[in-house]
Amino acid sequence: MNELFTRIASSTGTDENTARQSVGYILAFLREESSDPAVETMIAETPGTAEALGSIGEVDFGGGGLMALGAKLMGLGLDMGQIRKVAEELIAYSKSTAGEDTVEQAISSVPALAQFV
Repeated sequence: MNELFTRIASSTGTDENTARQSVGYILAFLREESSDPAVETMIAETPGTAEALGSIGEVDFGGGGLMALGAKLMGLGLDMGQIRKVAEELIAYSKSTAGEDTVEQAISSVPALAQFV
């Protein structure tokens, strides 16, 4: 078990598989929307991210931006409050492992996402 997925499952009232997939979608979205190297650093230095990305396979947001990400997350059965909790837990955990500056830079490199977290 990964601490990140355990924390997310606990705070959202979901299971660890849903937590893992939700993190995977958020990270895939970051990768698609940003060319900032901080995104790859954040992913490389946050335990469980390779597992999370692997759990969703190849994903294409079809240029739909934040709405497409929201649709993927809601497709997992998450409501808006749970989505916010997933993002908060992912960011807090990543800051503790990859560093606050790296995570802040990664998030701010995607303006559509930065306004929500």
